[in-house]
Amino acid sequence: MAESVYKVIELVGTSNESWEKAAAAAIERASQSLRDLRVARILEQDVHIESGKPLIYRVKMEISFKYEGGA
Repeated sequence: MAESVYKVIELVGTSNESWEKAAAAAIERASQSLRDLRVARILEQDVHIESGKPLIYRVKMEISFKYEGGA
């Protein structure tokens, strides 16, 4: 098996509905400009609350993709 190198970046996804949808939004957006996404790791979850109700769910994550050179 050939050796591979992966790059890891940090993203924040948001959703008005759930942490799962916030994570999915970040992954979907990353897949539009990055190829060969591999693993996402959730670092933090938080929710902005207003008037006692959740307003925006946020997920901070690391996502890795196969590194092909460049920046």
